Amino acid sequence: MAFVKDMLRMWAHSWKRFISIAMITLLGVAVLTGIYAGCRDAFRSTDRFFDAQGLHDVQVLSTAGLSNGDIAALRKVNGVAKVQAERSQEVTFDLDGRKSATMQEIGTNGIDQPYLQEGRMPKKAGEIAVTRKFIRDSGKRIGSRLTVTPESASSDTSDTNDTNGADGTNETSGTDEAPSFPTKLTIVGVVLDPQNLSNPDGYSAMTSFRSTATTDYTFFAPSDGVTGILYTSATLLVKGAAAESTFDESYENTVKQVTDRIDGTVKTDRQKARRQELLDAGNKKIADARAEADKKFADAQSQIDANRQQFNQQVDQIVSMQAGAAAAGAAANGANAGAVAAAGATTPQLDETTRETMRETIIAASPELTQAKQQLDQAQSQLNEQKASTEQTLKTKENELKTSIPQVRWYVQDRQQLGGFSALKSDLDSIQSLGNAFPIVFLLVAVMMSLTAMARMVEEDRSLIGTYVGLGYGRLAVASRYLLFALLACLIGGGLGLIAGFLGIPAFLLVVLQGMYVMPGLRLEYDWLYGSLGIALFVVGVLAATIYACVQEMRQTPASLLRPKAPRAGSRILLERIRPVWNRIGFLGKVTARNIFRFKSRLIMTVGGVAGCTALIVCGLAINDTVADLGIKQYRDIYQYDLMVVSDDSDASAMRTKVASDGRVTSSLDVRIESGDLAISGGGDGDSGKAGSSGSESIQLVAVPEKHLSDLGEMVTLQPVSSGMLGTSGVGKTGSLKLDDDGVIVAQSAASALGVKAGSKVRLTNGDGVRATAKVSAVNRNLIGSDVYVSETYYAKLFDSKDAKNTKNSKSSEDSEALTWNAMLAKLSGSDTSQTDYAESLEEDSSVMKAVSCAHMADSFKFDLMGAVVALIVALAGGLALVVLFTLANTNVSERVREMATLKVLGFFDREVHHYVNREMMILTVMGVILGLPLGRLVGGMLTMALNMPSLYFEVEVKPLSYVIAAVATMAFALLVQLFVNPVLDRIDPISSLKSVE
Repeated sequence: MAFVKDMLRMWAHSWKRFISIAMITLLGVAVLTGIYAGCRDAFRSTDRFFDAQGLHDVQVLSTAGLSNGDIAALRKVNGVAKVQAERSQEVTFDLDGRKSATMQEIGTNGIDQPYLQEGRMPKKAGEIAVTRKFIRDSGKRIGSRLTVTPESASSDTSDTNDTNGADGTNETSGTDEAPSFPTKLTIVGVVLDPQNLSNPDGYSAMTSFRSTATTDYTFFAPSDGVTGILYTSATLLVKGAAAESTFDESYENTVKQVTDRIDGTVKTDRQKARRQELLDAGNKKIADARAEADKKFADAQSQIDANRQQFNQQVDQIVSMQAGAAAAGAAANGANAGAVAAAGATTPQLDETTRETMRETIIAASPELTQAKQQLDQAQSQLNEQKASTEQTLKTKENELKTSIPQVRWYVQDRQQLGGFSALKSDLDSIQSLGNAFPIVFLLVAVMMSLTAMARMVEEDRSLIGTYVGLGYGRLAVASRYLLFALLACLIGGGLGLIAGFLGIPAFLLVVLQGMYVMPGLRLEYDWLYGSLGIALFVVGVLAATIYACVQEMRQTPASLLRPKAPRAGSRILLERIRPVWNRIGFLGKVTARNIFRFKSRLIMTVGGVAGCTALIVCGLAINDTVADLGIKQYRDIYQYDLMVVSDDSDASAMRTKVASDGRVTSSLDVRIESGDLAISGGGDGDSGKAGSSGSESIQLVAVPEKHLSDLGEMVTLQPVSSGMLGTSGVGKTGSLKLDDDGVIVAQSAASALGVKAGSKVRLTNGDGVRATAKVSAVNRNLIGSDVYVSETYYAKLFDSKDAKNTKNSKSSEDSEALTWNAMLAKLSGSDTSQTDYAESLEEDSSVMKAVSCAHMADSFKFDLMGAVVALIVALAGGLALVVLFTLANTNVSERVREMATLKVLGFFDREVHHYVNREMMILTVMGVILGLPLGRLVGGMLTMALNMPSLYFEVEVKPLSYVIAAVATMAFALLVQLFVNPVLDRIDPISSLKSVE
């Protein structure tokens, strides 16, 4: 009992050490669990929401729309649980200028169901539900009415071109299969689109560099009132996918099995079948047009023939009358009266030549008959010309049909291709990677501080330990006094750390996340296993340090422990050997130097602890500086052009004419831009598989005209880079990189994510889904986006042969036609504001699909979530620095109580004692800061390597101000600690302290 009482008394006397160990454990456990718990809560709530709303696992798109046959084929794929055919239509309306929206049919099979936030779901034709973004931008509310105008149907869904009929009218070949929605609309509800969780009311919605929306808004309408049997997409749910977390690799593997089956079997067959359907439909329309034309021509010919027969009868009648009159006159002049009677009784018989001569004579003698014959001949001639022209036109259409209908392409996509999903996942993954790295530094500092504190605690009880051991207490029993002390401190600190880690920090992170994303049903959850392991990790580390300290003392005999520990033998320090310096140092300065360098363990612990805390602060600020400069570096330094304009292939010429006519461009470069995919080459170049699979990166494929390869360097800064260590990279000289026909230039962001370097072989997918194996000629410095530059010649070498294989015996001019330059990179005159306004005005033009201003992108690029997490980490690192300095200062004072008492006996005033002790701590702190600043840059490089996000490369940047802030913050903490230590020095009693050894 006395042993226990003495132990409790000892614990109470060491309350400062208890608080230090508890605080370090609290901070470490909070960092270890907090960021993890916040990301996990967001992952789980989002996964539950996606499952509840039936967010599709796979989406199938086609360049020619999807038919019922396509839907039926998808239902037969092994592993598919549900298939939902969806219809949509792009519309425009007036809202402070031309705005676009996608009219989306609400599926009836439970897939991609919008989440109702206000009002009710639409049920009747003409009713729609809109997103909160539209309500905010338009100022409309539930009950408001809206009129929209459908955009013109895409040429991709047209079957044939117009055909001229026999009567000169146009018979259009457009189809009624395309979806059509009502145009008079009434808003009845406000919903959240599960495919886009961005928060329009938050301080930071989806950053523009990751925005993938092709229209401004999405309107949801019921099936009632929607016409057309051609589907714009098909969404699928995969069996067993709902049981997996959508953010886990197991989910991706489950979905990939189904997408591979679709790519391997259904895709190729249905692409051919769909194109054949379009060909058959075109041939049928041509055949129908020929039959209708033949019928009209036959009717016209019958009318002409009837008129000509009537005309001939009239002329023949005149011929007969004239022939009879002539015969009667001849008989009257004869001698035979019987001949007269015979001549009067019958019409004379004329041979064909005579009759034809008489017909021509009669027609020529009569103006009326001449005109009638000319009209009949002219009508026959016109009819013959129309028949020949129509037949020629139909034959031309038959010949052009195969080339006018392109190869049908299917695009099989999973959730990774959803801009909202991939942005949320990449944000959370990057933050979680930070949460996995920072606790390691906290754990190391905790072990160091625990070793320092517990070693001093055990050393102070040296004689007491010897007494207990001499009285027969086992060494384990004696050591349990300190082990239980450290264990209790860890458990209390760890328990408080769990509260902060599973409640405080997640609540902070989720507030930031909810400013960026809408996550219904979000709640905080506790993970017993992870929390217990978090505490156990720090308990093991601290107890190991305590055991080491106990073993170091208790391996001596009781007699040795009962005697005071011999003072450390005097020795010279290195500075003493530098006589010119040492002779100029004052007495107290020499004492300070000896105290600092003679006690190596204290030097290492203090400098190491301060360096670790300073490094954490620098690391956090480095990440903040790196993210803050991404937009400026990319859109001001790397991209030299001011404007990028993209159009459809059919509108490319009109787009260039529009931009040229505005007179704002000082120089430009026409290019072709396609959305593609880059993957590590598996040695083949097959045309199966899906983009965006594991080990691949979505890219922007930029093809450059052969005659203007040298102009690319004027629009984009071309600098070769090589991978470096710890977040660094070697950057070559500007302009030393040239695009040629031997390979592609890959952006650093994509190359870093895939581990690609110059000379590597990669699998490249173009905008048509055609794949080829390409050589990487160089890796170009690039931070945002994943551009891959390819020359016109090398593009043709990679992909034209594949197109030839896909088209049987096709030797049309279209296959060998030059690329369509559907984009323009341009430098503009004027200020940044005028350039941004000009880009916005271009997007209102019908020929422009997308116009991007680099000035706007540089100013608007933000990464608010990362900034919030960095602020949290810097605050925790600052707290750790404060605790470390407090622990080290108190340990330093406890070790030197007799020294301080001696100074007081010698006549040192309290302020002089303060200065004597604090000067050493400040020098050690400065040494720790000097070591911690480059260490923080090193750790920052390592952490940014862990931030492997799609289309982003973190080029480590630490501004001088960040170093200053880290140094000043650490020194400020040291000064703050002095305010707590000075009263302890004042309370040292010289008499009792000097008697303590007796």
